[in-house]
Amino acid sequence: MTGSSPAPAIVIEGLAARYGASQVLTDVTLSVLTGETLGLIGLSGAGKTTLLKSILMLVTPSAGKVQLFGECHRDPASRAQLAYLPERFQPPGHLTGHDFLRLTLAFYRRRVSRAAASLRAAELDLDPLALTRPIRSYSKGMAQKLGLLAMLLTERPLLILDEPMSGLDPTARVRLKQQLAAYRARGRTVLMSSQILADHDQLCERVAVLHQGRLGYVGSPAGLKERQGAATLETAFLAEIQGPMPARAAP
Repeated sequence: MTGSSPAPAIVIEGLAARYGASQVLTDVTLSVLTGETLGLIGLSGAGKTTLLKSILMLVTPSAGKVQLFGECHRDPASRAQLAYLPERFQPPGHLTGHDFLRLTLAFYRRRVSRAAASLRAAELDLDPLALTRPIRSYSKGMAQKLGLLAMLLTERPLLILDEPMSGLDPTARVRLKQQLAAYRARGRTVLMSSQILADHDQLCERVAVLHQGRLGYVGSPAGLKERQGAATLETAFLAEIQGPMPARAAP
């Protein structure tokens, strides 16, 4: 006799969101399975960041509901199971890297030794010595690596990452992909938004196409390429949004 499958990490039903008079999301329905990496794909302004913020209750949805591991996302205890890195990540410049990690992990009731943090930093191509310096001396790419390092060290069941590759050079991008694959291999879930569609192709079991606030295709990257007869995910995505978008996609 086999055990029951775990509850999805995220279940979104009929979600809508507005900014003033502007409708940003309309009737979005989507499930993110426990243990998968799912990528949000869309043009700038499609509503990707609003969708992520609606899950986090940083934006209050105007309609619909969201569950995190079977619990309503309005319950702070449900959100305690996730870690979130925003697109515009700006850590306090007066802190050292080690100080930032210590304070961030304290929110998650976790502690990591300096030696362990240094080892994990090197895995993301961040010079361990940089952790001893004030963050104000960091480049954009170094600050991004620090934020990603902090999120990975939380070991939360769910990571939500908005443009995680922002500011990273090719070496760091390869290292991050390795770390995210290892994170998922430990049974954890990743929901990410990225404008670099090749990253979705390499990392994600499924992608969700968001266009003009509505959800279209949801499935494997290979399935989207086959559906559009395209060689790359970029050309498949562009072909997808040029056609009529369905009012609702299957979760």
